[in-house]
Amino acid sequence: MSSLLSKSYHTEHSFSGMRAMGWQVSVHSYAWSPPTDVYETDASFVVRLEVAGMRQTDFSIDVEDNFLVISGVRSELPERRTYHQMEIRFGEFSTAIEIPAGADVSKAQADYDDGFLIVVMPKIKPTTINIKG
Repeated sequence: MSSLLSKSYHTEHSFSGMRAMGWQVSVHSYAWSPPTDVYETDASFVVRLEVAGMRQTDFSIDVEDNFLVISGVRSELPERRTYHQMEIRFGEFSTAIEIPAGADVSKAQADYDDGFLIVVMPKIKPTTINIKG
């Protein structure tokens, strides 16, 4: 885990009915939260959600305050059935990730492939200011 993410791991934030514990926010509603990874490479911060059986148009990705909020709806098959075991969740889902310091959200890109939604936020490149003298 990066030092940027670990610094805020034990801090709590609260906004719009959501409660953050570090980088991931717990949303108190009937929405479920898909398995989510947040990691850092040399060039970017990456958020990866495992949500199979959807299309790109089924997702909404928004920036609210300092959080990346990813939500959508996974539709259940319309046929009636009796479950003996049910572990695959359907319906509305939502997850919120605290945007790491140094992430350039304005240049973020998202892609959905093979059941994974991947959001890449490039790191802001440091700039040097020359001193005239």
